[in-house]
Amino acid sequence: MKHGNIAIFVPHNGCPHQCSFCNQRSITGVRYQPTENDIDNAVKTAVTSAKNYDYEIAFFGGSFTAIDREYMLSLLKCAYKYVEDKTVGGIRLSTRPDSIDEEVLTILKKYGVTSIELGAQSMCDDVLTANLRGHTAEDVKHSSRLIKEYGFSLGLQMMTGLYKSDVEKDIFTAKEIISLAPDTVRIYPTITIENTMLGTLFENEEYKPNTLEESVNLCALLLKMFSENNIEVIRLGLHYSDDLENDMLYNNYHPAFKELCESKIMLDEFLRLCREKKIPTDTAVNVAVNSKSVSKFVGQKRSNVLTLHDMGYDVKAVQDNTLGMYELRIL
Repeated sequence: MKHGNIAIFVPHNGCPHQCSFCNQRSITGVRYQPTENDIDNAVKTAVTSAKNYDYEIAFFGGSFTAIDREYMLSLLKCAYKYVEDKTVGGIRLSTRPDSIDEEVLTILKKYGVTSIELGAQSMCDDVLTANLRGHTAEDVKHSSRLIKEYGFSLGLQMMTGLYKSDVEKDIFTAKEIISLAPDTVRIYPTITIENTMLGTLFENEEYKPNTLEESVNLCALLLKMFSENNIEVIRLGLHYSDDLENDMLYNNYHPAFKELCESKIMLDEFLRLCREKKIPTDTAVNVAVNSKSVSKFVGQKRSNVLTLHDMGYDVKAVQDNTLGMYELRIL
């Protein structure tokens, strides 16, 4: 049975800050606050259209535990009835690191919440301050520990390429997140959107976004780091929306961003093995790869195969399911 989220977006509601990168309309494509009827309709649509899914109701898009308490409870109570009748397996939500305490966690436990994701974004206080996040790295650590103590699944979200950040700081953030041992991670390369502080900084040439290539190189490294520490990256890159495409000021977005990063991992690993084994160019090479990773090795539109061909390697992938997702073996 496949897992699926019934996503309910609560855009910007509850956020006490306007972060440097944030334009919720562009990011989510949602402009209104959900009601109990929206939850009922979303659940009905999901379970009717796809029956072989283990669903969770997911409150995303804002700072769920910082919204008006009565409104939060009304949404939770509506969602919880579907947990009670086993229509869904639980409720997940995203919130700010400074909007978690024992009282809130007790409420969430009562109403069937199983997973909590924190928008950490960076573990460098200077980056958090520069981007108007309004919380500290210590808030992330404290809330993460509390969430795990209360028995919730912990998810952490980070962003790369933020204002005042760099590759070293983003790698440091990943290492700090790994030390907190979350169950899942989401990685969002920063997209520069109009009507945001970052947009203004970009237009004034005070902020230089990462290029798509720079983002792929960095996020491929981060993806491998999390994989090696058995932390699942459940999202890499923003979901596409028409608003996002229309409002971008600098186009470093790609709708298949994770695929690009995975292909980069496989290409780098192949070249590393060739150097290690002293395999010369102008050589035909058979490569063992997990069957689920063949497309990752081949690359989008055969990009890896074509790159290696230009370097002189004639490669052929052979399936071997004893290998891990990003493992290769040269035969």
